[in-house]
Amino acid sequence: MHPALEGLLVGFGLAALLVGSEYLLLRKAAAERAAQFKSKLQFDDTQRRRIASLARFCVFIPPAFAVAFWLIFA
Repeated sequence: MHPALEGLLVGFGLAALLVGSEYLLLRKAAAERAAQFKSKLQFDDTQRRRIASLARFCVFIPPAFAVAFWLIFA
């Protein structure tokens, strides 16, 4: 497999892991807050922005890994 393609796939996996874990952690915090105030589960504005900024950052991870793998292993 071409090193750039391998780096791209590793980058996609890492990006998915980062976004997924952050989402689960923020959802857990929102569920605890909802239970404390006896309201429905809802992300606040800070949590929505945090997820969105991480998702925007993760757009750059796969191409960066592709370039890095290509430079290192090719």
